[in-house]
Amino acid sequence: MKLEKTDKIPLYSKLVDILAGEMELMKPGDKLPSERRLCKLYNLSRTTVRQAIGELELNGYIERVHGKGTFVAKKDKDKHNLSDYYSFTDQMRNIGKKPSTKVLEFHIERANKFVATQLKIKEKDKIIRFIRLRQADQTPMMIETTFIPYRGFKELSRQLLDEMPLYDIYEKKFNKKVSRVEEVFQAGILGKEEAKSLELSQGLSCLRIKRYSYDKEDNIIEYTLSYARGDQFAYKVSYNPA
Repeated sequence: MKLEKTDKIPLYSKLVDILAGEMELMKPGDKLPSERRLCKLYNLSRTTVRQAIGELELNGYIERVHGKGTFVAKKDKDKHNLSDYYSFTDQMRNIGKKPSTKVLEFHIERANKFVATQLKIKEKDKIIRFIRLRQADQTPMMIETTFIPYRGFKELSRQLLDEMPLYDIYEKKFNKKVSRVEEVFQAGILGKEEAKSLELSQGLSCLRIKRYSYDKEDNIIEYTLSYARGDQFAYKVSYNPA
């Protein structure tokens, strides 16, 4: 089966939809075809396949076991957030480091079924997708892929992202203040592409973060998937027993 890019939907995005659909018929623990096999099956590059696998992993669909392969993940309804809200900039400043962000990619494209579901928009609606490398004292700390509905944020540009934090852009340029954030933190391991971006070895532990940001009308205005290096992040959770 050969995948072709149509309607400006990226090939990796099409593959995400296909694999997510196939996994609905599989059981937790079932092994997926290797990256090489997927490349051959769909006539795709290794980079495209890895990007699709990375997105599925961040969303909890699959688990990668270094040296063994990729498997359908177990559904765990008891997993909880470790924090009500995580800010990379604030976290780095709190530990005395200087945060910085480098925009690696910026695209305007059509949403596949999977991303459309996350953003609660229609399939093939326009979205803005960008990848950012978050650094502290010039050391790579986190790699983020963000999806934003194009409607309402048409003037968002790579230049704006270079100039100010995303949440400042929402408020100052679009009059959209983030009123609620949902985040899910999960343990994981770094794949080849993520490890390369973070200047680490493949297979090392990492923290996977999935974030949804909402405006005051409770509309989703951001969906972000992140890999954070496991040797640099620690989280403290406090609570008062009833």
